[in-house]
Amino acid sequence: MARMVPGASNLRTCVFLALRELSFARGRFSLMGVVIALIAVLMVLLSGLSAGLVNDGVSGLKALPSSTSFAFDAGTKQDNAFSRSVVDEAQLAAWRDQPEVAEASPMGVSIVNAVTDAGDQVDLTLFGVEPGSFLAPEGSALDDPGGIVVSGTAANLDLGTVVTLDRIDTELEVVGFTDAQATFGHVDIAYLPLATWQLIAAGEAPGGSPTTEQVAAVDVDEFSVIGLKGVPGSALAAGDAEALAAGDAVAETTTMSLEESFNASPGYQAETLTLSMIQWFLYAIGALVVGAFFTVWTIQRSHELAVLRAMGASARYLLRDGLTQAAILLIVFTAVGVGVGVGLGALMPEGMPFALEAPAIAVASALTIVLGVLGAAVAVLRITRIEPISALGGAR
Repeated sequence: MARMVPGASNLRTCVFLALRELSFARGRFSLMGVVIALIAVLMVLLSGLSAGLVNDGVSGLKALPSSTSFAFDAGTKQDNAFSRSVVDEAQLAAWRDQPEVAEASPMGVSIVNAVTDAGDQVDLTLFGVEPGSFLAPEGSALDDPGGIVVSGTAANLDLGTVVTLDRIDTELEVVGFTDAQATFGHVDIAYLPLATWQLIAAGEAPGGSPTTEQVAAVDVDEFSVIGLKGVPGSALAAGDAEALAAGDAVAETTTMSLEESFNASPGYQAETLTLSMIQWFLYAIGALVVGAFFTVWTIQRSHELAVLRAMGASARYLLRDGLTQAAILLIVFTAVGVGVGVGLGALMPEGMPFALEAPAIAVASALTIVLGVLGAAVAVLRITRIEPISALGGAR
């Protein structure tokens, strides 16, 4: 018998047959495609929500140089470590003496409630930093002891707005804004001189705006953490665990790389783990749904597959045919779903922590396609068990 499928390894012929079946059963494949598109829409929305929550939680830290690490007091519990930790000048000096440290700068962290001069209630995360250090926002001066530089996304705050801290009645004036979002623990950051932060944290801040004399008179040598900037190319700059441990042994601290320190912000780990679990469940559901569809589809056309086997088509060729159908279906409808998801993401309200980031969407799309193809591959493996003689079995 002459072979009906010449060159069983010919990819062009395989794609032709795959497209022909997609066209013939377009109703069933379209229904499956809609399901894939909906899964892709959910993936885009979850990716946007995840990125938005990360930015809303730690965008102030993400803006720092990648070679940054943070040294916390030894034994500090990791969750919410920025507000739990207390370090002193002696520990700061120990880190400054380390050979791979380009800059070690203290930082104070606290979350406060305040009221603007217009009567609006606001929450702020105070980042007390040394003016001119790498932890300070670029292009913004912090020379005024009563001045704060606020996140560029802060609502109800304008240049010159005066905020009064609850319970202590200390007044701070907005003197600048960061170029982009700067938040910590889902609260807008307000950068202020470290000495002013120490005055407030020590409970010695007077009512009204702090003066230079009052700030100079405070006798406090403690702050929350030490920001470390490694020498470019050094092990410490790369976040090497041994390099960090060597400094910790001398300074009696616990040091985390920049990305590890994200987990030290309030609620960050719980939020990201929850969203990651939902995303992976969605990937698994997508693979199972595609696999189930192709299992049923393979059973339904087992007679045609047996005929092709009898006419010379190899099992490998038929496997490739089934996987080509799955790949075409997944790529086309994932693209449709991503387009719809991006469109819906653009309509999200401004106050919602949502950010569409191309790398995250690309990774989500690739995983959806790859896992879907794997699910289809498991399903179409039953093709290898179809015997050519079953083509003589008559009606199905």
